[in-house]
Amino acid sequence: MSWIVTGGAGYIGAHVVRALAGAGLDPVIIDDLSSGVASFAPEGVPFVRGSILDRDLVESTLREYRAEGVIHVAGYKYAGVSVQRPLHTYAQNVEGTRVILEAMQAVGVQNIVFSSSAAVFGTPDVPLVVEDTAKRPASPYGESKLIGEWLLRDQAVATADSDAPLRHTSLRYFNVVGSADPTVYDVSPHNLFPIVFEALLDGRTPKIFGDDYATEDGTNVRDYVHVGDIAAAHVAAAQRLAAGEHVEPAYNLGSGDGLSVKQIMDAVARVTGIDFAPEIGPRRPGDPDRIVATGELAARDLDWKMRYSVDEMVRTGWEARRRAS
Repeated sequence: MSWIVTGGAGYIGAHVVRALAGAGLDPVIIDDLSSGVASFAPEGVPFVRGSILDRDLVESTLREYRAEGVIHVAGYKYAGVSVQRPLHTYAQNVEGTRVILEAMQAVGVQNIVFSSSAAVFGTPDVPLVVEDTAKRPASPYGESKLIGEWLLRDQAVATADSDAPLRHTSLRYFNVVGSADPTVYDVSPHNLFPIVFEALLDGRTPKIFGDDYATEDGTNVRDYVHVGDIAAAHVAAAQRLAAGEHVEPAYNLGSGDGLSVKQIMDAVARVTGIDFAPEIGPRRPGDPDRIVATGELAARDLDWKMRYSVDEMVRTGWEARRRAS
């Protein structure tokens, strides 16, 4: 029996694959390498190159590897760009999820862990987000993830009395950082850590967008969570599903207190030894002061915890990125 990891050659997916293998489970990767990196796939792990939109490919992979479940990480993850590419975003994230569920039903695979996003909340009007905080996604990306959660919910209802009722949970999180394997690093051109690292490697000064927010130091506060912890939570969710244990429909993988952009910049300077004063630019439209989620439910069920300090988050990410240079 195996666990299929869609997007398993991506930054997060590749860490999930390693965490599954470390837990004694058998991962299998499906990835079209549109944003994944072939070298991120560990040696010895079966790699099926193709799109999750290819129903025949997904179904044949589930059958061939006798899948016990799916960890669905694949998706178009660029919230800002999704505003310019809504149709592409919906095709990849909504239709892709529908195809996976359809293939699972055809084969009789019951378990799925869905890599959702805290983008489903949009700009919440509360300082600490919990699972039932109102969902007001502010981009096609956030909307597509919320629709993905609805698809899982509705399919579970539809199959409840069948021979293979769907069992599912969705994991929501904000900013994933760091590295738990020095051969895997964040390649996104839109995430804070790689943006800052690339600036330093190019001899440029990193920039902060706005320092007049209603926070302790004037810069945005967000959850920053280590990719190793995120991967471990996906594996814990898969294990609970496979064991028939109770899971919530969704869990927030939050820090509970958050970090500011200035705190991140200070940690980068400390860890890299590169002394810099970030440039201050204008605010970006729609950036809220603070968005932080609690992780209490995930701590109860998925052994969720913040195992890395901010300096360790920076150090592991920086070392992995420099190794790739």
